[in-house]
Amino acid sequence: MPTPGDDLPEVVQIARDLIRFDTTNYGGGRANGEREAAEYVGAYLGSLGLTPEYYEPIPRRTNVMARVPGRDRDKPALVVHGHLDVVPAIGADWSVDPFAGEIRDGLLWGRGAVDMKDMDAMILTSVADILRAGEQPERDLVLAFFADEENGGVEGSALVVRDRPEWFAGATEAISEVGGYSIAADGRRAYLLQVGEKALIWIRLVARGRAAHGSSLHADNAVTRLAEAVAALGRTQWPIRLTATTGALLEGLAELTGGDAGDPDTLAGTTGAASGFIRSTLRTTTNPTGLTAGYKHNVIPDRAEALIDVRALPGTEDAVLADIRAIVGNGVEVEIVHQDIGLEVPFEGDLVDAMVAALGRHDPGVPVIPYLLGGGTDNKALSALGIAGYGFAPLRLPADLDFTGMFHGVDERVPLDALVFGQRVLTDLLRSY
Repeated sequence: MPTPGDDLPEVVQIARDLIRFDTTNYGGGRANGEREAAEYVGAYLGSLGLTPEYYEPIPRRTNVMARVPGRDRDKPALVVHGHLDVVPAIGADWSVDPFAGEIRDGLLWGRGAVDMKDMDAMILTSVADILRAGEQPERDLVLAFFADEENGGVEGSALVVRDRPEWFAGATEAISEVGGYSIAADGRRAYLLQVGEKALIWIRLVARGRAAHGSSLHADNAVTRLAEAVAALGRTQWPIRLTATTGALLEGLAELTGGDAGDPDTLAGTTGAASGFIRSTLRTTTNPTGLTAGYKHNVIPDRAEALIDVRALPGTEDAVLADIRAIVGNGVEVEIVHQDIGLEVPFEGDLVDAMVAALGRHDPGVPVIPYLLGGGTDNKALSALGIAGYGFAPLRLPADLDFTGMFHGVDERVPLDALVFGQRVLTDLLRSY
């Protein structure tokens, strides 16, 4: 909770506190758990006069929700959600302790500073500003903080949606990560508003062979077969395939920079530090992320496995899987570990207009461009309830900060003034929409 006498903005204090909860999620059901962080969030919501509800379907995998009554209860409710888990951080690789919540050089450092305890803090303090002023938001707000997002929400939002759908009664739209942040394209600032997400497909490649002594002349080697498949898939250059959202993104960048919308990769390159993030949204990606084989140096194993993180454009999932099977060949099995849907919603409507207007009031004259997220969020789970999800975690960032590169990266950090800016924009939106 905020520390009396601390001169840091409350949004920074809350983000710092949340980072100090080590909610590491290793995936596959192995995690430290979100319970203490969820209880912290629940206590904060309770201090605002709200009634938090908890759901812990699996020990320590805790979700928390509170509903904020709006002025007009006839309007559909808006879900404002975040997740409390984070990916692992290897402390030896970092410049700071990843769970200390250190403040240095005007930035808050730590695992979750970008993904997404910054937004969690913005949600909490934005609602606090409205309620402490004796006001109400325009419509009901459903504030939800989920477990397990970094594992595809299997033990978090997916179970909440299945078992607690009443939490979201009357809601038709949602906002969360990853959008509303600024980029610099040829030196000109613009904001990216997320209106879609690529489909998530986590696969396992399995190669089989014959076990043998490590000194033998042996053609039936599972490791060799797997290595060839992993290299072929990892080096595949997937073609650009535009959707309605990425087409609009390119048009917006072309207008901003004077570039050629018909040359997507070059145009994406004008966005500097964000270019890799944006290029990934224009095509399928297949990245090897894990290898398992063998148990002794002089034993050739009869099985080898690899994990591949596949992100496919919405609607192309079946075609991508067919292509993957062709690339790796008949000698390698393709197992689906987890698969989730892609999303794409129009860059139009009252909520989009309200988000664009809120940014415009706090950073006048700066364009807002739609984009498709290369990763995924808990909006996928909420879509099963007919809730249209957007990414809107507004941050005005320095042009030279590689913000998108810090998602799941080393030395994750966010400027303090960006947190304050984002909290003000979000408060404005929630008060008026």
